[in-house]
Amino acid sequence: MIGLFLGEKKLPIKILNKLKKNKIKYFIIDLTNKNIFKKDKNSYFINIGKFGQILKLIKSKKCNKVIFAGNISKPKVSSLKLDLKGIYYMPRILKAFKLGDAAILKELIKILLEHKIKVIKLNFFNPELTLSKGTYTKIKPDRFEKLDIKNGIDFLNKLNAHNHTQAIVLRKSKVIAQETSKGTQRMLQGVKKHKISQGMLIKFPKKKQDLRVDLPTIGLETLRDCKRSGIKGIVLKSMKNIILDRNKCITFANNNKMFISVK
Repeated sequence: MIGLFLGEKKLPIKILNKLKKNKIKYFIIDLTNKNIFKKDKNSYFINIGKFGQILKLIKSKKCNKVIFAGNISKPKVSSLKLDLKGIYYMPRILKAFKLGDAAILKELIKILLEHKIKVIKLNFFNPELTLSKGTYTKIKPDRFEKLDIKNGIDFLNKLNAHNHTQAIVLRKSKVIAQETSKGTQRMLQGVKKHKISQGMLIKFPKKKQDLRVDLPTIGLETLRDCKRSGIKGIVLKSMKNIILDRNKCITFANNNKMFISVK
């Protein structure tokens, strides 16, 4: 039995479909704002502040492994409907709130581990969503682009662990855009205004990022945004990025003379 803490977007659906296909028993703790998994008979819509209810549910299912997947919005403190366990853990959660979304998830993981509930990697059942080293398109990076890739990776590696940046856009070894907490799509919208050509997107995990719950993700819409923004290539980290709609992404890149390279 696997417990699924699910948020918004496509990734939770991919994981859910794989579990159903392999007939693996599961239940869902729906952390979306709109209870989007309500049609699934195994879904429970529980406020994240009700730690006691959540822990009781997990134990009642005789479950000791859970997965976090999807966009889970940081709730307002005022919206937390705390039960007794929630009140007990509140000082720890409030401390994590000040450090951002990643810190909140890490604290939740610690609390679950204290109850002998292990959080496993979100791609545990879906290894096909990650890519190993190589170039997956007909177009390959040329020698100048390879130098850009090296410089871009060096830049990302120098950023501190609390920086929001998972992605940058380079052109001729110069960083022209850097991701903020608003995400990759917003960054690419900004790049589009500059009307560049031959740019490159590098998207890597942050230092000390908890890869069990947060793997940088791209999909077909990312490729479309890149095309609109004048970006020729996308660089990912081996086995550390999620790529949704993999075959569609590769086909789109080939049709638009773009490359997808994994380091």
